[in-house]
Amino acid sequence: MDALRHGWPIRVGDAPVLLPVETALDRSARSDHLLISAARAETLKLTNQRPAADGHSPVLMRAADPLDLHAALPVADPALDPVNPLKGPFLAEPLEWMTAAKVAMELARIAGMLPAFLVDPDPAGEPATLHSVDLAAWKVPANLAIATRAHLPIAHEEQAEIVVFRSPGDMREHVALVLGQRSTETVPLVRLHSECLTGDIFGSLKCDCGPQLDHALAAMSAAASEGGWGVLLYMRQEGRGIGLVNKLRAYRLQDEGFDTLEANRRLGLPEEARDFPLAARMLDLLGIGRVRLMTNNLEKVVALEDAGVKVTERVPHELPANPHNTRYLATKRDRAGHLLA
Repeated sequence: MDALRHGWPIRVGDAPVLLPVETALDRSARSDHLLISAARAETLKLTNQRPAADGHSPVLMRAADPLDLHAALPVADPALDPVNPLKGPFLAEPLEWMTAAKVAMELARIAGMLPAFLVDPDPAGEPATLHSVDLAAWKVPANLAIATRAHLPIAHEEQAEIVVFRSPGDMREHVALVLGQRSTETVPLVRLHSECLTGDIFGSLKCDCGPQLDHALAAMSAAASEGGWGVLLYMRQEGRGIGLVNKLRAYRLQDEGFDTLEANRRLGLPEEARDFPLAARMLDLLGIGRVRLMTNNLEKVVALEDAGVKVTERVPHELPANPHNTRYLATKRDRAGHLLA
C-alpha cells in the first residue's frame, strides 16, 4: 500500500508487474493492457465482458494501441467521463492470475486509490513484491493493539478517556472515546462511527455523519449523568472504506445523478468496505463484552455478534433529513437495509 501511494510498481506472486495508473512516478510508462474493475469494464462497454455481480472484481483489458498514463487515467476514472467521453476500442482478455489481481484491487481500495493498473508496463521499474496471503495476514483483527490512552475532557463530557489503537503496517489509528465512569454492572451505550472529514469537521449537508456524531456523544453524556457510560469507536474508514479521494470522486458522480451506492460501483469499488470485526477487536481490548449499540444498520449488529460481542439492545439513531441528504438517506434505507423511516 505504501508502494502504491508512492507510485511504485508492485508484483503479487508470479503475476505480471502492475503500475498504479493514478500515482505512477514514471509517466513515460506504457502498456496495451490495463487491470480495471468489472464495473468500469461494463461502463466502457467491453462487448465480450460478461456483467459481474461484484463490480470490484478485476478485468484484464487490452487496448488497440499502447496507453501511456495520461491516456490511461480517463479510462480508469469515471469522474472524468464528461470531459473525456470517447475511449477505446477495448477488449477483455482471460485473466489467468485472478487471485493476485483481486489482491491488487483490494490494496488499491485500502490505499484510497483508483483500482486501475498498467499491466507489465514498459519500463516496468523495480516492483515491491508480496504474496496473496500477505494481505489476509495484514487484515487479521488480532493485529490491533492499544497504543496509548489519556484523560480527555470534551465539550459533552469532562469525564472522558481517549484510547488509541493501531496495527503494524497500518498508518490509520482508530480511536475509542469512553464517556463516564466504567462499570461492569452497566452495559455501555456504544456507537461505531466511521470517519467522515466532510461531515464531522466541515458540517457537510450531503450526509448525516456530523449530526450523528454529535448526537451520539450527547446521548452518552446523558447516560453518564445518570450513572451509565458510553463508548464511541471512531473508525478510520472514510467513505465506507474507500478513502477520502475516492469518496469525493463519488460525490462528483452523485452530482451527475448516481446515488451513493451506484457511485461507488461505478468507480469499481465496493458499496460497503468497512471492517466491523475491527470494532469488535477494539471492544475486546477495552474489556467490553456487552453493548447497547446505537445504529440503524443491522450489519453492525450481526458483525459484532458474530465476533462474540453481545448486543443487548439496538438503540435507533435516526436524525431529521435536510434537502441535501434526503436521497442519501433514502438510498441507505431502500438499498442498504438501514432501519430508517
